[in-house]
Amino acid sequence: MTAPPDDCLARNDWICGAYLTTRRNILADAVVQHLQLTFLAVLIALVLAVPLAVAARRWGWAAGPVLAITTILYTIPSLAMFSLLLPAYGLSASLVVAGLVLYSLTLLVRNILAGLRAVPEDTRQAARGMGYGPVRMLLTVELPLALPAAMAGLRIATVSAVSLVTVGAIVGFGGLGNLIYAGMNTYFKAQVLTASVLCVIIAVVADLVLLGVQRLLTPWTRAARA
Repeated sequence: MTAPPDDCLARNDWICGAYLTTRRNILADAVVQHLQLTFLAVLIALVLAVPLAVAARRWGWAAGPVLAITTILYTIPSLAMFSLLLPAYGLSASLVVAGLVLYSLTLLVRNILAGLRAVPEDTRQAARGMGYGPVRMLLTVELPLALPAAMAGLRIATVSAVSLVTVGAIVGFGGLGNLIYAGMNTYFKAQVLTASVLCVIIAVVADLVLLGVQRLLTPWTRAARA
């Protein structure tokens, strides 16, 4: 009876320190790509979601179509979404970013719009009485008061994007998803577990960072709780 090999890579263990030391460059590149795709997608979605939510708040008739369209986009399965976008973007990182942007719009638009609708009408009336125009009132009154709801949506959208980036492995741009996909095909346990744990860590850290930013930008919420 032969003794098991001493190398955890040879044994194909789930937890293997040798995998971390021998593949650290590969892991670092995958993490960087994962962060880049997530950050770019959420940033673009946020830039698009703010004017859409403002338009839906200002013109009531626009709220229904905006929410309906973004909700329909969110219900499309990720593989089908990438297939629909493939003729426009090809097999590229832009394909993954575009899909993530469309998914993030639903979460961001709904929460930003909910925050804007929650601004008390007497606050708006007071701002108008002080001579605030529509743009100044939006930037200095409405959007700051809508921040708690908007940041909640941003946190959910970011964590969702971290998860959905892995699906980009089907086109070769999935960050850590590339390692998970390759590891599952070859039953490389350490690679699958390590890449999966790193995805969870990225999601948790991103959520905590955004929560910290939210607390810094909305000190009045802490005062109200106190």
